[in-house]
Amino acid sequence: MGSTTFEWPRGAEARDTAALELWLAVHGWEVDPSVFMAGGLGPAVQVQPIGGAGQDGEPGLLILPGETVEYARDRIRIASRAAAPTTAEPGLST
Repeated sequence: MGSTTFEWPRGAEARDTAALELWLAVHGWEVDPSVFMAGGLGPAVQVQPIGGAGQDGEPGLLILPGETVEYARDRIRIASRAAAPTTAEPGLST
């Protein structure tokens, strides 16, 4: 199934977006193309279950620069600091 966490880096670039999209697809999620937010630390990304809101009406999640997200039980959520990777390299974590 792949990694359960993904670090969305500050100052994310196109390659980071591509890596996030691949990671999300494995878990049945996608980047919401209708939402774009730029900020001083880089872009924020809105993600959602593929096809829109999930069966339970979950609208998705806004991922801010520097946050680590995790996949757990069909949901994407912000990882607790304890679950967040301690490596400096953004992207996939185990």
